[in-house]
Amino acid sequence: MRFRKNMKSKFNLFLIIAIVPSVIVLGILAISSLYVSKTIYDLLRENKALKQAITNLTKETQIGYAKVISQERRDGRLFTRLLFVETDRDDPTRRILEKEYEIEGDIVYFDALIVKFGDQLVMDGKERALYLWRRVYGEKMSPADGYPIETPGAEPQRYADIFAKLSLKEKNLFWTEIWSLSNDPDRLKKAGVKAIYGNVVYKKLRPGLIYMFKISNTGTLYPEVVPDL
Repeated sequence: MRFRKNMKSKFNLFLIIAIVPSVIVLGILAISSLYVSKTIYDLLRENKALKQAITNLTKETQIGYAKVISQERRDGRLFTRLLFVETDRDDPTRRILEKEYEIEGDIVYFDALIVKFGDQLVMDGKERALYLWRRVYGEKMSPADGYPIETPGAEPQRYADIFAKLSLKEKNLFWTEIWSLSNDPDRLKKAGVKAIYGNVVYKKLRPGLIYMFKISNTGTLYPEVVPDL
């Protein structure tokens, strides 16, 4: 009997030793998750520098363009090589991002994430929006296999000057959360983020043309086609 009691005591002690660390780890993870969520909510609701930055998101016009570098057939299949350019907010002639892609076919999709802010986060009460370029892909590709444009989680160079007054920690938190919200668009609506959604535009690309991308302050993304002079 004494042997059984000792074995039972040792077994109970083993369970405590095994379970307690797991409970502690889960507790820490839960608190960490709550802290991150609370921090991003506090940042959106209370940080005046962030509200000023969002207010400074004035009406956008041209945000970049794409043009065909070459189109050729290989083994009976058409391939389009294109140049994708993102331009400066204040100077549309200055390139801040420039990449080349090769897509099978001539129909190309350009995928962006649009973030719309409500009047809670805008000092003048007018709606604002920002965009994040996600990927480029052809009609013969799955969107998940598309080629990335911006680096997910990173601050786009186009907005660097607007958000310059935020601390590095605040900027990292803001952009990481904004990127991640593409999978959970309703999460921050009560904090003033009115909508987060994908916007895909596509065109049949031809040499000799420039496909100008424009966006309105309400988040409407659209292309305009002009001759390549």
